[in-house]
Amino acid sequence: MKIIMLGAPGAGKGTQAKKIADQFQIPHISTGDIFRANIKEGTELGRKAKEYMDQGLLVPDSLTLELIMDRFQNPDCANGYVLDGFPRTIPQAEALTEALKEQGESIDFAIDVEVPDENIISRMSGRRACLACGATYHIVHIPTKKEGVCDRCGEGLVLREDDKPETVKKRLDVYHEQTQPLIDYYAGQKKLVRVDGTQEMEEVFQAIVKILGA
Repeated sequence: MKIIMLGAPGAGKGTQAKKIADQFQIPHISTGDIFRANIKEGTELGRKAKEYMDQGLLVPDSLTLELIMDRFQNPDCANGYVLDGFPRTIPQAEALTEALKEQGESIDFAIDVEVPDENIISRMSGRRACLACGATYHIVHIPTKKEGVCDRCGEGLVLREDDKPETVKKRLDVYHEQTQPLIDYYAGQKKLVRVDGTQEMEEVFQAIVKILGA
């Protein structure tokens, strides 16, 4: 079962991807993990990717796709995978479709976790992080015993730059401009399935499992 996860930043698609991977015993593949693994192992593709990353540049689509297709050759992908974070644009999606086609394969499902922008902004701006020990909380869903103080180490909590409403809105604007067209692309391929991401995490997961027929 070959699955692509779609959804805006903060929609919870990464969490669902991990749960799907556990449920179906298939790997959860993110581009970040692939980059890190190849760089750590010192592979030729990893060295190429590191050259771009060291300069603060984005790794080119062609190299990213090469890394992903290489990852698909691993034995743990024999029964499928959950791809999270790629493709992000139509050219990436078209290149992936073509690369899979050459191997006689195709994506089975593109799962779109739908959450309205205002929900995401509210959800993310409620996050609080402890820079001392790395613990994360949420002022509504995972509150600390004492407001603004980490339960684990007693240090003060902060609202990270990435979670500030204005930053989240900018990221959502980029998502709608670049990534939203992917929803139409996979709908046109009859691969798209939509789930209501505003539900509780477990309810979202059960809706996905039902769609996947497990």
